[in-house]
Amino acid sequence: MLGRTSWLLALVGAAAVHSVEISNDAWGLLNESMTIQDAIYDPAASYLRYFYFPLAAGPHETRSSVWYSVGLLQRNQGNDADEAINILKNVIRDQEKNTTVQWYGDYTKYPEQPTVGTQAYPPVIYNSWDPNWRGFIGTALILIYEEFHALLPTDIQDLILESVYNSTVGDSYRVGGVDGDNLYPAYSNAWLMRTVASSWAGLKLADTNMTEAGDSDAASFLSLFDRDHTLSEYNGPTYAGVSLYALTIAAKYLGSTNSTIGRNAERIIQQIWAYESQLWNPLMRNLAGPWDRSYGYDMNNYVGIMSLWIWALSSKETAWNHTSPIWTMAHADDFEIAPVIAVLSAFHKTLVSGEVLSRLTSFSGEHTYSGHAYAPPADYEPRNITTWVSANLTIGTQSFNQSVVGGFSEDSSSFSPAVVQWLRSDESIGYLNLYPVETALKAEVAPYGLNLTYPLGDASSTFTFVLAANPLGRKRDIGTLDDVDGLDIKVGGTVDPVPEISFCGLLGGACDVIHGFEFWNVTFSMPENSSDVPRIEFEFEFTQP
Repeated sequence: MLGRTSWLLALVGAAAVHSVEISNDAWGLLNESMTIQDAIYDPAASYLRYFYFPLAAGPHETRSSVWYSVGLLQRNQGNDADEAINILKNVIRDQEKNTTVQWYGDYTKYPEQPTVGTQAYPPVIYNSWDPNWRGFIGTALILIYEEFHALLPTDIQDLILESVYNSTVGDSYRVGGVDGDNLYPAYSNAWLMRTVASSWAGLKLADTNMTEAGDSDAASFLSLFDRDHTLSEYNGPTYAGVSLYALTIAAKYLGSTNSTIGRNAERIIQQIWAYESQLWNPLMRNLAGPWDRSYGYDMNNYVGIMSLWIWALSSKETAWNHTSPIWTMAHADDFEIAPVIAVLSAFHKTLVSGEVLSRLTSFSGEHTYSGHAYAPPADYEPRNITTWVSANLTIGTQSFNQSVVGGFSEDSSSFSPAVVQWLRSDESIGYLNLYPVETALKAEVAPYGLNLTYPLGDASSTFTFVLAANPLGRKRDIGTLDDVDGLDIKVGGTVDPVPEISFCGLLGGACDVIHGFEFWNVTFSMPENSSDVPRIEFEFEFTQP
């Protein structure tokens, strides 16, 4: 047993093994993530084994390995720092060095992949190579350099600086609409990561071209954000979290500089939380809709990075009402970013008001949020957003007029412009989400009411919804809306009020699952030869069995 003096020295030593002071909840987040990542780490390769959608047999994975190295350096027990150094050497060694290719400065998606650009492995953006990985890995390297440089040999520090410089140069090749790239200021999370990396690298390496590029990108972002004080990539449970991550790096490491993004990052973070906290329902542990990009329909059953922020700022119980292991949830690979969120969380929390923290932890009462978002070139005009939030039922929509179906990302499976969620008797979440098939929508929300109109529609238009399967122990089969658990749904408007209903399941049915979620496909059609404008009207009543 340790004597008093030895015990005190042990406490001092324990406090010295990590670089960043974080809360117990943030440590819980980091440790839970590291437990899984420790299990899938391959020390012979110095990479994490592949746990990235789609799952694969054998390969390792690059981006998550860098996030894991952040956790290793924060924990810094045993040979953690040595393993982190080995990971960093490997990842940076494989960085693209050919300055003439579009993916210059990018990192492999997995180290075993063939060389991008060869005949056997053609360059396919967001597939064989992903330009956003320059941002994800480059910003993580900035964090590592700033927080853990004392644990790194000088040659590794220099290697990190060189790598961030090269990834930043490579990111400058990106132009929205050119060579298949979609990087516009409205692509909030990716644009902010490039902005922050350019600004930081320019200042750190005294490269005025980079600082000017970072300031120019920041000005372009701010011209959109300051219209309505919302991210153009609006209310994404995953990507709002990434934007907050990039902005936290800017606020912490550039806030005292003359960098445009550094000087503005703190107030942008505060303005994002001002509306996100109004959309958060702590009884449901979900952000009410609409969502520009989501990877599921219930944040209790998939990993959204906003949930990780809420966990680090408050507690796991605040973020999730879920008893299953996190790695059984959809999109579980995003939990690998948890060490990065945990390390930044203490500083981030200093920027978050008490009012916001209160909204995250306790229900503030029934309310309606109204706002706007604008994401050119997809949006012809700003979108009008209305979300009604009650204790047991939320209804969120956005009206839009766009150049493409599926929003800025052109993906109807992730763009959810009309979202209804309700709390069921077993505390699970029911949902009814519009699956977008048109380029224009007019939406009206009132307590317990939702009206949707296709202003450009005709008799061939349909309203298709993703409807949650009933919870275990309730009706297995949904033949009519009367079979829906926990919510009474009445339908009006110009549509035929009797929908066609089919099932989309993991092992069968009429269609495939979306982001791992089974659902009932509910489609309302117009009467044959109708000349009416397509319109559907819902009245909801929250019910308990």
